[in-house]
Amino acid sequence: MSFVHLHLHTQYSLLDGANKVSALMPKVRALGMPAVAMTDHGNLYGAVDFYRQAEKQGVQPIIGCEVYVAPRSRFDRGAAKLDDPEAAGNYHLVLLAQNEKGYRNLCRLVTAGFTDGFYYKPRIDKELLRELNEGIFCLSGCLASEVNQAIARGDLARAREVASEFAEIFDGDRYYVEIQDNHLAEQEQANRELVALARQLGLPLIATNDCHYLESDDSEAHEALLCIQTGKTLADPKRWRFGTDQLFVKSPEQMRNAFADFPEAIDNTLDLARRCDFKMAFGQYQFPRIETPVGSTLEAELESRAREGLGLRLAATAATRKTQPAPDTQLYDERLGVELAVIRDMGFAGYFLIVADFIGWAKSQGIPVGPGRGSAAGSLVAWALRITDIDPLPLGLLFERFLNPERKSMPDIDVDFCYERRDEVLQYVRERYGADHVAQIITFGTLKGKAALKDVGRVLDFSFGETDKLAKLYPAARQGKEYGLEEALQMEPRLAEVRDRGEREGRLFGFATKLEGLMRHASKHAAGVVIGSRPLVETIPLCVDKEGTLLTQFGGGDIEHVGLIKFDFLGLKNLTLIRDVVDRIRAGRGIEIDIAALALDDAATYRLLSRGDTVGVFQMESTGMRELVARLKPNCFEDIVAINALYRPGPLESGMVEQFIRRKHGKEAISYQHPSLETILRETYGTIVYQEQVMQAAQILAGYTLGDADNLRRARGKKKAEEMAKERARFLAGASSKGIPEALANTIFDDLEKFAS
Repeated sequence: MSFVHLHLHTQYSLLDGANKVSALMPKVRALGMPAVAMTDHGNLYGAVDFYRQAEKQGVQPIIGCEVYVAPRSRFDRGAAKLDDPEAAGNYHLVLLAQNEKGYRNLCRLVTAGFTDGFYYKPRIDKELLRELNEGIFCLSGCLASEVNQAIARGDLARAREVASEFAEIFDGDRYYVEIQDNHLAEQEQANRELVALARQLGLPLIATNDCHYLESDDSEAHEALLCIQTGKTLADPKRWRFGTDQLFVKSPEQMRNAFADFPEAIDNTLDLARRCDFKMAFGQYQFPRIETPVGSTLEAELESRAREGLGLRLAATAATRKTQPAPDTQLYDERLGVELAVIRDMGFAGYFLIVADFIGWAKSQGIPVGPGRGSAAGSLVAWALRITDIDPLPLGLLFERFLNPERKSMPDIDVDFCYERRDEVLQYVRERYGADHVAQIITFGTLKGKAALKDVGRVLDFSFGETDKLAKLYPAARQGKEYGLEEALQMEPRLAEVRDRGEREGRLFGFATKLEGLMRHASKHAAGVVIGSRPLVETIPLCVDKEGTLLTQFGGGDIEHVGLIKFDFLGLKNLTLIRDVVDRIRAGRGIEIDIAALALDDAATYRLLSRGDTVGVFQMESTGMRELVARLKPNCFEDIVAINALYRPGPLESGMVEQFIRRKHGKEAISYQHPSLETILRETYGTIVYQEQVMQAAQILAGYTLGDADNLRRARGKKKAEEMAKERARFLAGASSKGIPEALANTIFDDLEKFAS
């Protein structure tokens, strides 16, 4: 008695679909539907998100797309001829992946829609369908389909010809005649002719609902969404509208009742779902191919280069520290061996060689490259390969925070390049690995609370002044993260007062709440680049932006889920600024400056920083940061590191920053909850400031390995009560074995947990 929705638009049909995947799947499960398809307009943006959310709910995901079919060739970009029905616009067609071959063909089709056929919309054509139809089911489509457009013109002979053509392309048993119950007169006329057509040609009927939103009472909010897309208001009689309130996710009972005369159209949805057998693979890494010397391996090549590089680094360090003890080479060799073993066991040797290659090329071309930041600075291998310029040992940086041997996940190295020359490095990578193996990563902008109020306000004819007042009442973002609308209403009573003022205001907040969180637009990620082991279109769908740059259709997180390797190429203006300053000093004064060799103990520099004179200094030029620097008055490099860690909402609001400043200036005694913490917390005056300190505390006090301590750090950051309860029990047991009283161990664990803020 069930049913499967096979024509459904998620939030990835940008500013058209209002089905949030996170809300859709629980409803599908609650209604007892065994499967559901996504068929977004012209793209597969949401395929991974859709698939993973469906699996979580025990629902079979079917990956599909409602494609735009060009009237003639996808390469034809001529103006539409109004007197020629076959050239008047694009036709809609629903395609569903039956198996892995079908998914790969679907990726190729939607990619070609962007790369070959884009003309206002990403378009394919029948030539492509004849070439790439294997493993794909086809539904005849909505009222905008070619067969339905012919019916609407009264050209039934043409409708039959079109249906016959598609049936032949899809081998008869993979082409379904689609009927809908959307309460539109045009659809009722189409249904009568479609049923007759299916019977004449011996084609199966299938029932769909072209779902654009979740609940029946979402139709008005969806109308507002269409107005946001088209720049119209709800009061505009000429605005684009669907003319029906029936495009919601109906229950199996509602669908069976609607098609009581055609039960086979309902049963065929279940049959088609059973015939779909595509399984998306996750966690299988696809590293780019790298050539190694004959008889060598990636691991051997990495070890050889790392050991050679470490020797050169240590020799250079010893030469510049003539008055200080020479580095302990045994300590460095042992650390390098441990890191290389982890990298080898996790299969990441190729990743390090690739990053070292493009960074080495950039430096050889005189392109400024950042010294390294983020957890990658904890890797000695990265320092030896000149991926970073930071020796992690004297700074106490932990490799396990970068690569955890207890939990396999991809390494993540953020690489900063000169803002003006970053594209040269990207071009090198394209030439090195093949242009069809490299793409930049897409990112999606969402409709956030404040923007939703402004957009919906315009749609409802609120004046600019009215929506501007609401925007000014909205709580300010916290470290770049905006508050959700419901949270904002609780935080700011005056917003709630406006909402409750009348029906007009109630509609504004009601629509904005429903639309908040939907995808608003797609764009190019500022840094993310993916490099594949084979042409990317064989694994994922691609698209192009307005500049013609090739982009993945999956966002960064989804790219990693499907096993492709992501690299971050950041363009940093500060590096460009530093380069320009160095060039001007060379040209004007004849002095050559090596930025990497600058001393970190220059007293004049710390006097300048302590004045808050830091405009133009990376991460230290905001008003709040300049005030903090002036109060703290750094006099060593460790203070600068601490300032960057402390300038966050949690430390600022908890009093941690004030405590740090008082202790630094001797206005408060430095104390440690346990004597063994002194070695960890001495440089931060007894205050926990860094992730590494959390990990080291767990290691020293409770016997954690650093890998396990990293898992504790992650669990604490996620703030999941169940996980933290398990970690607390483990921490207390470990501390007890070292003779630490339970009350003290509980207090220390509480402090570690507070650090998550």
